[in-house]
Amino acid sequence: MESDHYFSSSPSSPENLRRIRVSIAGQPVDVVTASGVFSPDHIDTGTAVLLGNTPPPPAGGHLLDLGCGWGPIALTLAMDAPHATVWAVDVNERALDLVRANASTLGLSNVNAVLPGDVPEDVVFRTIRSNPPIRVGKNQLHGLLEEWIPRLDERSDAWLVVSRNLGSDSLQRWLTATFHPGYSVHRSATAKGFRVLRVRRHGSSATAPVDLV
Repeated sequence: MESDHYFSSSPSSPENLRRIRVSIAGQPVDVVTASGVFSPDHIDTGTAVLLGNTPPPPAGGHLLDLGCGWGPIALTLAMDAPHATVWAVDVNERALDLVRANASTLGLSNVNAVLPGDVPEDVVFRTIRSNPPIRVGKNQLHGLLEEWIPRLDERSDAWLVVSRNLGSDSLQRWLTATFHPGYSVHRSATAKGFRVLRVRRHGSSATAPVDLV
């Protein structure tokens, strides 16, 4: 049913809360997950590839986990950058409740788990990290990225992980065509069937070449 998709606002399936042990920022921790959210039993392979192939986040400013699910990326950002403000954004309110609970359990007071419309319009991000919801469909995915990537601060990066079998190469071509000039796009890493794409916003005075990979 549509209401049971992880990208639905209010999943109708029973919560079936569960506690799992995962590694966050290199530390074994216990977190709570539930049915009706993405990958409730473990950190999925794509997210693990992203976390293993991105640099440490900026130490301060605003950081974004776009499509946060139960929170592995947001929690990692918050632990690695305790003086930054981490925005965990999702349309799934059950997922946001889980992020809040997990952040509280881990003592992470720098996480704001909110709906997209609750992020103040004047906030710009020093990094965006995302395992984007590819299965929402191409038009919705493109709209999502067109909304959030322009909110990168200058000289800042968005890092996206996408399965090769779910269109990572075509998404890279679309990003290259859509965010130009002023941005560069390239494939940063390939592992376990996934690509990590880096979208960099350059300074306002620079027009950087776009990497075609």
